[in-house]
Amino acid sequence: MLGHIARRFGHQMSNGLKGMNLPHVLTKETHRHLQSPFQTICPVSMMSLWPFSGKPQDFSQPNSSWSPEMVRLYEHYNALCDAENENGEKKRGPWRKLPSYDRTIKYATGGIHLSKLVQAKARLFTRCIEEEGAAFEYVTFLNKVEKTCVCVFQAGHLLEGAPGHLHGGAIATMIDTVTGTLAGYLSGPVMTAYLNTNYRSPVPLGSVLLIHCALDRIEGKKIFVNCKVTSSDESKLHTEAAALFVSINIGPLFGTRS
Repeated sequence: MLGHIARRFGHQMSNGLKGMNLPHVLTKETHRHLQSPFQTICPVSMMSLWPFSGKPQDFSQPNSSWSPEMVRLYEHYNALCDAENENGEKKRGPWRKLPSYDRTIKYATGGIHLSKLVQAKARLFTRCIEEEGAAFEYVTFLNKVEKTCVCVFQAGHLLEGAPGHLHGGAIATMIDTVTGTLAGYLSGPVMTAYLNTNYRSPVPLGSVLLIHCALDRIEGKKIFVNCKVTSSDESKLHTEAAALFVSINIGPLFGTRS
């Protein structure tokens, strides 16, 4: 759907610009200053109608801010995405690394183009800080067979609550993000109905955490997910949570019938 909107917009722009004599719509003064540049640019019919990049940036790729522990866990779970058969040939394993973009709309076909037109300055809350390592550094792996997922999360210095420790709201944000990701991949578009969070122990800033999520059950449009947040070696429990998500129809958001 998003791809269709993007292509249609590009087609309309193309029809609107074809045959337009650009210098005639300018004032004489502006035309005088821009006459030379207009003589050197390509005709509209020869230009790309959509100059934006075709592939969004994946923010869950390793960067220089990742600690050795973060890298180690990334490599551990990334290795589970490939498996070998009896002949030693590699095949896709039960786990899958999920990309992470700075806008949810970019997950849809054509979404990277539409994101330039709809609220272009908007950014996903967990990906709105440009400085690497300053806030939410995380990567998520999904196991559709077991209906589970795990997120490796490194807490940056801008997420402070109590001095030297991670803010409880940042933990809840990550739990909502990861449990919602699992629910969404299993049932399609969802929205959070409730998030029951129990904090067990404080988390020092800069810590690397594991966020484990598992499907509890599905009842009609309701998806129940359990979650726990532990230290990177899983020896310490920091937070437990239970979440409920509700499947939604996104058609009305784009002017289509339910």
